[in-house]
Amino acid sequence: MGHLTIFRTGFRTLTLAGGLAGLCATAALAQDNPFSGGWTLKSDSSALRFQSVKNATKVETSSFASFDGTISEDGTAKVTIKLDSVDTKVDLRNVRMRFLFFETFQFPEAVITARIDPADLADLNEVRRKIIMLPYTLDLHGVKTEGEAEVAVTLISDTLVAVASSTPISVATADHDLDNGIRKLEEAANVEIVPSATVSFDMIFGRAAPDAPAPATVAAAQPETPPASAAVETAGNFDLAACKGRFEILSRTDNINFRSGSATLEQTSFFLLDSIVDIVRRCPGLKIEVGGHTDSLGGAASNQRLSERRAASVTDYLISKGVDRAQITSTGYGEARPIVDNDTAENQRRNRRIEFTVLNG
Repeated sequence: MGHLTIFRTGFRTLTLAGGLAGLCATAALAQDNPFSGGWTLKSDSSALRFQSVKNATKVETSSFASFDGTISEDGTAKVTIKLDSVDTKVDLRNVRMRFLFFETFQFPEAVITARIDPADLADLNEVRRKIIMLPYTLDLHGVKTEGEAEVAVTLISDTLVAVASSTPISVATADHDLDNGIRKLEEAANVEIVPSATVSFDMIFGRAAPDAPAPATVAAAQPETPPASAAVETAGNFDLAACKGRFEILSRTDNINFRSGSATLEQTSFFLLDSIVDIVRRCPGLKIEVGGHTDSLGGAASNQRLSERRAASVTDYLISKGVDRAQITSTGYGEARPIVDNDTAENQRRNRRIEFTVLNG
């Protein structure tokens, strides 16, 4: 989690740096506009990694498989990270990161933007390498923050520039409302996670050919190849272990909400439920129970009825989106199976939940 946030920060820095790099390269060609023609991030030659710490001493390094970026003629730099492409090298760990931490079903991208001043790289053609401070804006998990990062810009050729982190970039999960995601990850994996991370990157930006016509708009500079949508996860149907693991994780998302005292789904629930539809379809033959649970407020009988109605609402929604009715059933458990004590408002909220259980296989 924390690491993710960091990575964003790194990305912005990266993007900014890329822009700077572009400025430099263009300047090397002695053009009036160092951003003439625009610059494009070469994702196949670039890397973005983030480091997180769990159980106090265990450091884990992960990355993102899909990101793209451009620098427009006016020096505006933008990098977009596809959060579904988070790659920990372990399939179910990737799923936890997507559904529990980043909540990619609602926040699929992180965007870093910056405005590059050509004067900062005016002498790059002579010195070949410079360390600069780049201010950036990071839009992650619905929250925008501003920061500044130290990056090294190296002119490789007239049309290529490398931008790399020269010092670790640290970001706290609290800055992007990701602390709840940390809690979910800790409970799912039974670990303790430091709520911040560091990011490192090494990226290459390429400039358009000197004789190529300049694009009319920023949108003219597009990624060379479409990025993958997700890392590690294979196409087609999941095997039994992958299906079971996904439904266990989905039970911990805490993103299926109802109106107070009602079985009517709030619209914020549809982001996750639509993702669940895709997973159920990729687990053919699997039978899944939708279980409704409540807190202990009110009478046990009324809570039982409410849990049954809420489970039925989720089931009906999934069926309305094309899930095979034979694959899914609903059950209400009332207040009988709390996951935490009903002693605080927050714990009561957590006990009001929907869980998914694989019934066969």
